Amino acid sequence: MSSWTNSDSGHCGDSGGNRAGDAGFTLLEVMVAVAIMAIVLVAVYRLHAQTIAMSGAVRFYATAPLLAERAMAELELARSNDLGGDSGEFGEAFPGFSWSASVETVDSEYLGQTAEDLKRIDLTVSYNPEGLSYQTRTYRMIYEE
Repeated sequence: MSSWTNSDSGHCGDSGGNRAGDAGFTLLEVMVAVAIMAIVLVAVYRLHAQTIAMSGAVRFYATAPLLAERAMAELELARSNDLGGDSGEFGEAFPGFSWSASVETVDSEYLGQTAEDLKRIDLTVSYNPEGLSYQTRTYRMIYEE
């Protein structure tokens, strides 16, 4: 036979009492939590902005070589007499993208007479909204008729 008795009269199972001022957070705790959240949110915002900028650059550097090949193919299809410095855009499919090409004769004492038919073609693909550019160079033998 056991009976439970409370030796502390008037407080049944309560150790130390609960005052109204003990519940909740202090102003200092709230300010520290808000400061930590602000630091974290600023870091996340910067990371997000950097990711968006890098995404645009990656898209350009993935697209530009393909567009350069396309422009180079158009230049290669041109007859040798028509081959010269040229520029253009890629149309509505690639807004903001443009290209320019320059063609120069290569001077080389090692190639001798062959160097007269060798042309250097420099091609630049630009994306105006972000100011990015991609450059490539190739050489082509063009025989004068």
